[in-house]
Amino acid sequence: MDSNPSSAETAQKSIYVSSAVTNAAKILVVGHFAVGKTTFIGSLSEITPLRTEEKMTQASAHVDDLRGVTGKTTTTVALDFGRLTLSDDLVLYLFGTPGQQRFMQLWEDMARGALGALLLVDPARLEETFPVIDLIEGYGLEYAIAVNCFDSAPVYEEAEVREALDLLPDTPVVHCDARDQQSSAKALIALVRHLLERTS
Repeated sequence: MDSNPSSAETAQKSIYVSSAVTNAAKILVVGHFAVGKTTFIGSLSEITPLRTEEKMTQASAHVDDLRGVTGKTTTTVALDFGRLTLSDDLVLYLFGTPGQQRFMQLWEDMARGALGALLLVDPARLEETFPVIDLIEGYGLEYAIAVNCFDSAPVYEEAEVREALDLLPDTPVVHCDARDQQSSAKALIALVRHLLERTS
């Protein structure tokens, strides 16, 4: 008899948080419309992520600005949710916020209890990041910047990003590819380290 657990059994076990976990932290993954939040959470989550994506229709043509965006056919209308166990006793719950202005009323509930935020940035649309920074700071959240390296996007050095976004000297800035698990993890670790430094 085969004593190895089946892939279905393994998947079933991964649904639940280990009984050894004693600490949990809520992290927001934020950014403007079409910056890669859903992709980022999907690349990291150890469970099948919860997504509230709907197909974009002609009705949103005058509401959602698709300039500089190619190939996008769906959009998040409520939230994305994923989970990542960092250690034997710590698990992160990742909440992705919708990027459009019309969904900003959801931010108040999502920001409540959050430890911090990872702000994804499109280097080709840096100016769209300012309203999101205003929201993060308005809710008093610590945050880190993750510049999502889209194909054919302009490449800016860290100092250039800091100057363009008028960031404080201690705000972490990292470059990442939201499609890549290791790259996404590096960005998330930069945020967690920043949060630990601020609370120590």
